[in-house]
Formats: sequence, structure tokens, C-alpha cells
Amino acid sequence: MYKTNHIKKYRRMKTVSLKIDDSIFGETEKILSKIKKPRNRYINEAIDHYNRIQQRAILEKKLKKESDLGKADSMEALKDFEEIDYAG
Repeated sequence: MYKTNHIKKYRRMKTVSLKIDDSIFGETEKILSKIKKPRNRYINEAIDHYNRIQQRAILEKKLKKESDLGKADSMEALKDFEEIDYAG
């Protein structure tokens, strides 16, 4: 799933205290016992995945805002052209 070079960027680790809802912890432990993956690695991969989703959402929001600005500019230009008296 993850390339080796992708995992290497996590060599330096920070210690984080984390409070997890009991239900999420229980479900996670069940999954970990089935996939035989260390909890720490699983959580790192989950956070990495969620970060990518959030980065994409931030980019989409930025692009939509810029697109809306461009649309407003285009509508203003169209309005200006419509007001030109071509018969003159």
C-alpha cells in the first residue's frame, strides 16, 4: 500500500499523548489483531491518510474561491461589453 520511501520520511518520531474514544479503540484493536500491524504504524498511516484528505479539501476550497472570483470578473466584463453601443 505505502511505498518504502514514503514510510522513510517518518524516521524521526514525536511522542504524542492521545485520548481515543473507547469504541474507536476497541474497533482499532480488533482490526489490528486481524491485520497484524503495529498500533503505532496503523495510527501513523491513518493520520497521513486523513491529512491528505484534508489537504485536498483545502485545495478544492481554494480553487472554488478562485474560480468564483474569475466567474465574477468574467460576468463584469460581459456586462461591460453588453453596454457598448455598437450602432454608434
